[in-house]
Amino acid sequence: MSRRTRGFVPPVVAVPALLGLALLVLPLAALIARVQWDTLWQDITAPASLDALGLSLATGLAATAVCLVLGVPLALFIARAGPRWSGVLRAVVTVPLVLPPMVGGVALLFLLGRSGPVGRFLDDTWGVTIPFTTTAVVIAQVFVALPFLVLTVEGSLRSVGVDYERAAASLGAGRWRILLRVTLPLVRPGLVAGVVLCFARAIGEFGATALFAGNAPGVTQTMPLAIYTAFNGSGVGQGTAVALSLLLLVTAISVLLLVRGWRPGAPR
Repeated sequence: MSRRTRGFVPPVVAVPALLGLALLVLPLAALIARVQWDTLWQDITAPASLDALGLSLATGLAATAVCLVLGVPLALFIARAGPRWSGVLRAVVTVPLVLPPMVGGVALLFLLGRSGPVGRFLDDTWGVTIPFTTTAVVIAQVFVALPFLVLTVEGSLRSVGVDYERAAASLGAGRWRILLRVTLPLVRPGLVAGVVLCFARAIGEFGATALFAGNAPGVTQTMPLAIYTAFNGSGVGQGTAVALSLLLLVTAISVLLLVRGWRPGAPR
């Protein structure tokens, strides 16, 4: 490694850097070491495991679709707003990223529960109850995953600017044509990265789902909840829980590789 790339960092900095790296890598290595490879396939395909896996995938895809429908317009609105409003909106969208997931679940319960304003209206008008249903899982996942898509797409929109849009408008293109033929193709890498990150966050959601949707097998018990339940002595076995944990780890690594591959200028 040349001095140009190393810079002039003191060599002693490598000690805490290696300790930090070990703190991130060693727990994952310990998890992989506990995998029972001879029964891995049986653990993943166990009925309870398949129920949790299928529910996670189904709700994760549904939540990602909702985030795509809501998040792209929101990202466009933030990117094209004035500096003051865009800063405020960006801060609001960021809140679920720093908010403890349990607090998000409580907030959703207070809004959509039977005693909440929206929940009471839905129950009194149509007899619809959202908490502790599969719909609640999707809503909780949207709440925590939407910022990933919005902020990623909004950053891409700001980076490409509006010059190409102005050029298209000067040639007579309408607003919808500019959006579909100019703006969205320009931010496609950011859009793909946002969708992938959104899906990964959705299937890994735990805290808000546990409080707002509960932990009913086959109804609201996603993979993270199945893993948590197993290590508390019920539900799927610990071998299955470790297998599901490995599956989530592989998913996370795949997401990072996919996002890196779609990043503009990333080495292939």
